[in-house]
Formats: sequence, structure tokens, C-alpha cells
Amino acid sequence: MDKNFQEEFTQIVIFEPPLYKQRYQFVKDLVEKYKPKKVADLGCADCSLLRILKFYSCIEVLAGLDICANVMQEKMHTLSPLPVDYLQPSERSLTVTLHHGSVAHKDPCMLGFDLVTCIELIEHLEESELKKFPEVVFGFMAPSIVVISTPNSDFNPLLPGVMLYRHPDHKFEWNQAQFQSWALETARCYDYSVEFTGVGHPPTGMEKVGFCTQIGVFVRKCPQTGESVQSEKPTEAVYKTVFKAVYPSLKDEKYLQNAVVSEVIFTAQIIKHRLMSKREEYSDDPERKSKFQPSMDCFSDYLGKLVVEKNMEPFVSGNEVYIPLATIFSFPKVNRLCGTFEKLCKLIAGKVTLNSDGSAVMFNIEHENEEN
Repeated sequence: MDKNFQEEFTQIVIFEPPLYKQRYQFVKDLVEKYKPKKVADLGCADCSLLRILKFYSCIEVLAGLDICANVMQEKMHTLSPLPVDYLQPSERSLTVTLHHGSVAHKDPCMLGFDLVTCIELIEHLEESELKKFPEVVFGFMAPSIVVISTPNSDFNPLLPGVMLYRHPDHKFEWNQAQFQSWALETARCYDYSVEFTGVGHPPTGMEKVGFCTQIGVFVRKCPQTGESVQSEKPTEAVYKTVFKAVYPSLKDEKYLQNAVVSEVIFTAQIIKHRLMSKREEYSDDPERKSKFQPSMDCFSDYLGKLVVEKNMEPFVSGNEVYIPLATIFSFPKVNRLCGTFEKLCKLIAGKVTLNSDGSAVMFNIEHENEEN
């Protein structure tokens, strides 16, 4: 490489967005493409990538592994559920777990993952660890997809201040030929295919140096059977779990019941309010009062489309207002939460005041008027 040409570009190589964000975006794009349910990030460090991935609705299990427990513990609280997660539980389940351990060791907690990410990890491994790494990740864990990113040493001359390695903890940095040779041999040994790409484009005219961060995307050729996984499964765990969070989910009966009860009461209150408002409007006009019929078209065109049967109409009897469950079940959100009318009845039993035969939500307007 011409020295003057190299020096010219040394001062102008700026990545926008920053390189680490481009690496995360690459993983995000893969998640959006393949929709994995279980994702493990090896060398998760401060959990930055895990914090991003927890918002993807397809992911139900997230795991992080790092050799440095202190780094994980500094930020692991950011993976805990927020108050809003309890107020509005998601329809999916999500469990986030952090483990302290080495990628050179096998542990059964890392089995069954769809996607494993190793972002800027392998260059931190000692030679002995690097030798064990392929067998642990590709042989034992054997996920459907593995993403490995690592610095491309061919690019280093274009980076200001880089004399040998980009980080003092790096044990090595491969050029393109070295990384691709290692990746192809690993893929061949463990029956994976691999494609090479990267992030951090070189300056115009310097395309031969390749991406600043080189990436290998490994895809397993044949599904691994449960028997083959079980036969290699260690009898003892070697990782130490330092954090675990189970997010509230509507798949949990407790959270589902709370959500259904709240939605039923909310929906019934809206219908009751519209019914009483229309009733008062008619009561002010004697001529219209005689024609008052508390049918759903009094409340909105939408409700009118939903309610087509006589027994689904809300009504007032004395000081009691009755909102049929069939009407409430017609509302999309209630219907989606419950699935069946029978499930609705089961979930609200004992939690919502119903009439004698359990067919309608009942409100006593006399008590409400006294409170007002």
C-alpha cells in the first residue's frame, strides 16, 4: 500500500453511524429476517445488545454469557421489567438470563438456541480457548445460525493510532484471508455453510482492504436431532447464573386474568355511560321518551354493527344496569384476549359483579348517584 495514500485516508475514516451501532444493526436485521425465538449473546459484556433485542416480539428467551461478571452486573438491572411491563403485559413470554463463564466450556443451559451472536469476541480469546470454541459453539450448542464479527486487520493501517491491535485485550486480529480460512474450515467440520460480509465500508479506492469489521454468518445445514444433543449433554452445569428476569406475559394465567378483568370492566363502563347518557337525553323529551329503546345504535355505529341479537342489548332495570357478556365479548380486544366465550366466563368468575345467571355485568346506579 502506498504510504502517502495511506496517510491521506488515515485522517478521514469516520463511521456514521458508529461502528458498534452498525454491528448491532446487522444483528437486528438478522433477527427481523429469521425471527428466532431463542437468542444467546456470547461475550455479552455490558448487555448492550441484549437490551436492544429484548424489544423484538419474536424472541422469547435471551441469554448472555461473559467471562467478566463485574461488567455484566454493572448494567444487568437494565434488563429487568419496567412498571409498564406489569401494567400492560405482553402477549409473548420473555425470559432473560445472564451467565458467568467461558465460551471454552460446555453447559446445558446453552442448548436449544436458534441464534448465537459472537460480536467482537473471538479476538479476546487465548489460543487454548479459541481451539475449544468451535466445538462448544458449533458442535455442542449447534444453533441454527451463528454470527461472528471480528476486526479486519487489513483495515488497521487506515485507523489513526492503531499500531498493532485495536484494543489492549485483543490476543490477535485476523486479516480477511485468515478469518475466512478459519471460518470455512469450522463450517466444514460442523456441517454449516458460511457467508462473509461486514460493516464499516473502506474509503473509495481502498475497497480491497475490506470492511473494518468482518462478519461470518454460519447457517446449519441439517437440523440437529434431540437425541444427538442429549448424548453430548454434560451432567453438571459449569456456568454461574448471575441474573434472571421473567417478564409478565399474557401467557401466564394470572396476568391474563388481570388484563381480561380490567378490559371487561372498562368496556362495560363505556357501554353503561353511553346508555345512561342516551337515557337521560330521552327522559328530557316526553315525546322521545316513549320511543326510547336502549339498543346499541344509541351508542355508536360500531357497536350497532356488533350487536345484532336482541339478547345482546344492554338494558336498565330499576337501579340496575345490565351489560350482556355477549356484547362485551364482541369487542376485538376482549375477544383476542380470551379466545372463547367460555374462557371469558372462567377468567372473570368471582372478579366481576354479574347478574344471577352470569350472563351480564351488573352495575348499581343508585350507589353511584349517592357517591356523586
